[in-house]
Amino acid sequence: MPVPRAPEVIAEVASSAGASPGRAVAPLLGEGMFVRRVRIEAREVVFLKGVIEASEGLACVFAERGGDLTLAAPCGREREVDELIADLCRELGARLDADAASA
Repeated sequence: MPVPRAPEVIAEVASSAGASPGRAVAPLLGEGMFVRRVRIEAREVVFLKGVIEASEGLACVFAERGGDLTLAAPCGREREVDELIADLCRELGARLDADAASA
């Protein structure tokens, strides 16, 4: 059996999760976690990931496509993540998705 190419895998995962093919599937979060969805220029993704990694467990970054990112973090660090996003908005022109909060 041939190994499916990436677009086929994405469509298969999306359809098994009830989403339409090609549509991003939200990360599975456990209790006590929240997400923020942020849009930045694609060229800034590596920089943002570096900042998050240097922040010792502040959040996990999931890249959906280009600069569309999802940050997932423990609820106890919500204020820190929101402050980081505010800084990114000022410095990099990042945009917080209007439907970004979920606990």
